[in-house]
Amino acid sequence: MFCSRLAQVQGKPASRDHCYNDVSITRSVHDNHYCSVNPCFIAVVTECNGGGSFLVLPIHHTGRLDPQQPRVCGHRARVLDVKWSPFNDHQVASCSEDCTVKIWDVPVCGVRQNLTQARKTLIGHSRRVGLIEWHPTAKDLLLSSAYDYKVCLWDVSQGGPVLRCPVRVVVSPLGQPRPAEMLLLCACFSPDGSRLALTSKDRRLRLLDPRTGAVLQVSSPSYRVCKVVYLGALKMLLTTGFSCWNQRQITLWDPRDLSEPLYEEELDGTGGVLFPFFDPDTNMLYLAGKGDCNIRYYEVSSEKPFVVFLNQFRSQLPQKGLGVMPKRGLDVRSGELFRFYRLISAKHLVEPVSMLVERACKPGVFQEDLYPLTAGNSASMTAQQWLSGLNRGPMLMSLRPGTRLANPYPETPPDRGLETQLEPQACPVGHMAVHNEVMPVEEAFLQEQEAYQDAKYPRTGSDPWAWQPDETQAVPKAYRIIPHCCEPEESPPPHNESQLLQVFYKQQEEIRELREELNQKEEKITSLEMQISNARNMRTSC
Repeated sequence: MFCSRLAQVQGKPASRDHCYNDVSITRSVHDNHYCSVNPCFIAVVTECNGGGSFLVLPIHHTGRLDPQQPRVCGHRARVLDVKWSPFNDHQVASCSEDCTVKIWDVPVCGVRQNLTQARKTLIGHSRRVGLIEWHPTAKDLLLSSAYDYKVCLWDVSQGGPVLRCPVRVVVSPLGQPRPAEMLLLCACFSPDGSRLALTSKDRRLRLLDPRTGAVLQVSSPSYRVCKVVYLGALKMLLTTGFSCWNQRQITLWDPRDLSEPLYEEELDGTGGVLFPFFDPDTNMLYLAGKGDCNIRYYEVSSEKPFVVFLNQFRSQLPQKGLGVMPKRGLDVRSGELFRFYRLISAKHLVEPVSMLVERACKPGVFQEDLYPLTAGNSASMTAQQWLSGLNRGPMLMSLRPGTRLANPYPETPPDRGLETQLEPQACPVGHMAVHNEVMPVEEAFLQEQEAYQDAKYPRTGSDPWAWQPDETQAVPKAYRIIPHCCEPEESPPPHNESQLLQVFYKQQEEIRELREELNQKEEKITSLEMQISNARNMRTSC
């Protein structure tokens, strides 16, 4: 009988107070996640009338959402996907039906008013862009796929607010007006970024060289695949899709030979697409279906039986999409192995779900077998180094408190001056990521932020792409990041019914005074007109 060290993993949903309530989740029908998370912020695609928008909230800004919450709303059509940069917790990419991809810089204090000016706008597609993916090891390298059957690679570190020419066109239609194999459903880089696994509308799996676009392997047409993920050090691919009997199934592949799968298993007859998530540190596979109320999790190995079912998390509400917290943002003190953010459209809710392992161990003891070295938030190389043919694995970090690893790769000089100053330093990592304590922001760091914005976005009125002055540009030096992101002079949100009633009565009194002033507007206007008339008569008489 198979016995796993991860057999005691259980899913634990957050309480209602620690969820994100009243979130207007998008009604788009694309098979995307619509949510992206990092240790500082959560981004959720929202529904809006006219144009496209998404929310960016501080990760601890839980509870009921203000209906007038500022949004990132620079797209002219519906937003289809958002992805945080793996190496910059303040940089997020979005793609839209308006045929563009935009790169946004989020201030350290979050979005305090509607953000409409993107740092970069990528204009290289002629139809809606439905898929974006960051490179796992090279900095500032972004992949985009659109319904014009093109797959492009962009170096977003290039100068200028608008980029029209990608550094590589990985896939482009030639000869056929609408080739089904070029309309992507999913894209996944290998751990070192040297290979690109694609699933497309013809339901076949392809393995490409992302630098040249050369197709290295193609799967058999008898297996209808939808989503794909690399299984890290196991050197295998896993796909989710449907069998010939329309049963949902998972399939394991050897990347060196896609003619026949290594393993396949049918799950159920539900019609929703299965999203696979893989944890390379524990070799755990999570399967969450669109419209499902559960999350299955398995342990994967390179030997038979390959995939072993462990357990599943069940809920009464179906999920539309999911976001995943990077490993450096987990709470290692409580034994948290994975954290999902479930989008529940029926309740306008974003619900965190933590996968916890229950063990009898002393408090404060770091469990090394559960938290080996993992991919960190530092890039292994620049985009130009990768384009020149260099391959490197991800930069590793330790989740043990107070541990810092040396860089195994030679340092490369920065190419862009002050642009390298905006690094994810304001948010904690590993064991410090989940807490409700007030975190002071260093004054030197705030000065760097202000200098960065002033140098990068000069205030010239003739430049239509210039930085627009607003309250998000300069962070007050007395500011402290707190869970609800309030200004220093504001009082914290009410914690009980009595405080809530006091705030309510105060607001009612202010509204009454404003109404009285409004009712007296006619008298004030008449009085001012009389004063103006008297002044004119006095001038005439003089």
